Amino acid sequence: MPSEGTGDQALAPRPGQPDGLARAAGLAHGAETAEHRRSWRAWGGAVAKAGYAVAGLALFIFALELLKKGAGGLKPVLSGVSADGVLNLLGFGWAGAYAVMSGSPVAAISLSLFAGGTISDVEAFAMINGTRLGASFIVLFVGFLLYVFRRRSADGLYIGVVALLTAFTLWLPVLPIGLLALRSGWFDSVELSTPGAITSFVDVVFDPAVNYAADHLPRLALFGLGIGMLMGAFTVFDRALPNLEQPSLRVERIRDWIHNPIAMFLLGLAITAMTLSVSLSLTLLIPLSLKGYIRRDGIIPYVMGANISTWVDTLVAALLLDSPRAFTIVFTQMAVGAAVSLLVMVFLYRPYSRLIHATAHRVTQSRRGFALFLGAIFVVPLVLLFV
Repeated sequence: MPSEGTGDQALAPRPGQPDGLARAAGLAHGAETAEHRRSWRAWGGAVAKAGYAVAGLALFIFALELLKKGAGGLKPVLSGVSADGVLNLLGFGWAGAYAVMSGSPVAAISLSLFAGGTISDVEAFAMINGTRLGASFIVLFVGFLLYVFRRRSADGLYIGVVALLTAFTLWLPVLPIGLLALRSGWFDSVELSTPGAITSFVDVVFDPAVNYAADHLPRLALFGLGIGMLMGAFTVFDRALPNLEQPSLRVERIRDWIHNPIAMFLLGLAITAMTLSVSLSLTLLIPLSLKGYIRRDGIIPYVMGANISTWVDTLVAALLLDSPRAFTIVFTQMAVGAAVSLLVMVFLYRPYSRLIHATAHRVTQSRRGFALFLGAIFVVPLVLLFV
């Protein structure tokens, strides 16, 4: 006699319960429904990101037009602080990047000032160069906040110091070489005008609002409104960007590969090109380093690559301003900066890397050394601004 619950009786449905096939069908239907929901969420997320991207681009164009129209209002301000000439504008761009924690908005402002006839081409070049020197400050700032409020190690401070030292040592030499290139006309043939279709679109869509604002606001207020719109555009763009810290990127699988300096250079190049923000891509160094994905010796080549591809959005700004010479200015900055960085990467990387890391270690090993470093990086741009 078979025991209870065995044989055919085990397969028989119990009263009030679905049979095995029904349960399996219910599970399959539930899995299919969950898959549909995930698919719809993915589509919804993609549509939302596309919407943010379009809105950010519209704000960006509107902001550039406002800045261009109101650029003349900044001339009395520059005159008031005696900000004219290469050194003054270098300090202006440097300090401006500190103030907004980003280089791209200040670089776009410098192009607007040039397109509006407020500053010359070499002054615009110097101001843009200054933004490279100050853009890495956000890494040090975030590292400092982590150190003070979350009681973590000083690794974040160390990364910020390395990023700033790398920017200082690579982009300061770009200034004299780039000025020589501009004055000698090395890249004068590299000019790109805004396509007629884009110009017509901007005229039709944005000019009425820009002209209305210009008729009702002083030039300086118009310029200030443009700065606010520009910062808003970058904020909206951030909503359209992927979260590069998510495990879905599977950084763990390429951890050994990315320890190579060339790989780190390419990684910095690629992430900044994707995000259009060197501030965002450089700030990622802190969580990635604290989680062990990036070692200290990979910071320098990453910063090198990031500071080259960050010019993508500035090139777009030059195109939207419909100023071929502005495009030449940005291209010169990008070409000379890439040449200097690659020269160091290929021929001088080991001694250069040792020097940067030794200096960063010395700066961060004591409060006195760190305080002196902070004082120097703030005093120098102010001295250049008022010299």
